Amino acid sequence: MILEVARLHHEYDAQHVAIAELTFGVDVGQVVSIVGPSGCGKTTLLKAIAGLLPFTSGRVQLMGSDIHEASRDLAMVFQEYQRSLFPWMRVGENVALPLKYRAVTAAERVSRVEESLIAVGLAGLADRYPWQLSGGMQQRVAIARALAYRPKILLMDEPFASVDAQTRADLEDLVRAVRAQFGVTMLLVTHDIDEAVYLADRVVVLSASPCTILREIVVELPVLRDQIATKALPEFVTLRSEVARLIRRP
Repeated sequence: MILEVARLHHEYDAQHVAIAELTFGVDVGQVVSIVGPSGCGKTTLLKAIAGLLPFTSGRVQLMGSDIHEASRDLAMVFQEYQRSLFPWMRVGENVALPLKYRAVTAAERVSRVEESLIAVGLAGLADRYPWQLSGGMQQRVAIARALAYRPKILLMDEPFASVDAQTRADLEDLVRAVRAQFGVTMLLVTHDIDEAVYLADRVVVLSASPCTILREIVVELPVLRDQIATKALPEFVTLRSEVARLIRRP
């Protein structure tokens, strides 16, 4: 198991408990989706796992080591791609930026940037500026930057919430393709039930705040998935209905 969260608890003050107590794990190469009612603490949980938010009690371990601050073995893709890219830097420079924290040669840096841009469908656009690209393409740049870093686990916080429906579907399929190519482990927070089921090997359903785990659902769908064919499968419909019932229950 690459990531272990044990009895995690967080409260901002005595009147505001965000996370009651959570325990779950993520295996190497898995994609795990986290869903729950609006405001239940999904983003708070992801920030705690990323080491961006000191939690009140419990433990988060990555490959057996406790996480108490931002880890170099983690990368995060945020919802607001416009805020995560530097508009005065070219696409290639944005993708290469975190590599200064890795002991890589100049040649390796160039190779990683090129490989990552090809993987997200942006080959040949390294010299463009982010503001010259569409919103969906900018989010692809953010994903490419995370891939170039070669993290042990990729955290994604509602990464496609700010794009249109068609772009969202394209980016979901991109995540599936990237996972197949790089074998990267992913933990995805999303409010979209279809997205959670379509992308994941397992869905962790959280309760309303202060959140606990209502259920962990194994997604037994074909490895190769399609936006139309997969979502028409009776198994998919059953899974999404089960998740929806859990989230909306009183």
